[in-house]
Amino acid sequence: MNTAIIIIEAIAIVCVYTYIQLKLPSWKGRVGELQVSRKLHSLSSTQYTTINDLMLPSKGNTNATQIDHIVVSNFGVFCIETKAYKGWIFGSAKQKY
Repeated sequence: MNTAIIIIEAIAIVCVYTYIQLKLPSWKGRVGELQVSRKLHSLSSTQYTTINDLMLPSKGNTNATQIDHIVVSNFGVFCIETKAYKGWIFGSAKQKY
């Protein structure tokens, strides 16, 4: 088989694999968290401290819970849960899910 054809097939396989991986919800979530993390790190380091992907022990249904981002500043402590959803999200304060 021609070497050029093998190289083209390998590149095509890598491109298809990458495309499929980027469409998976777990990858979308990771990419979304990375984008938010980069944005938060652009805040002034003298006024804001950021912590990303914090794992805490839990006494609930699971052994641990994860917080995507925490921002600590003179203005308060902010816990941020990142979602990479597209479109409108509706809900109310008393809604469970």
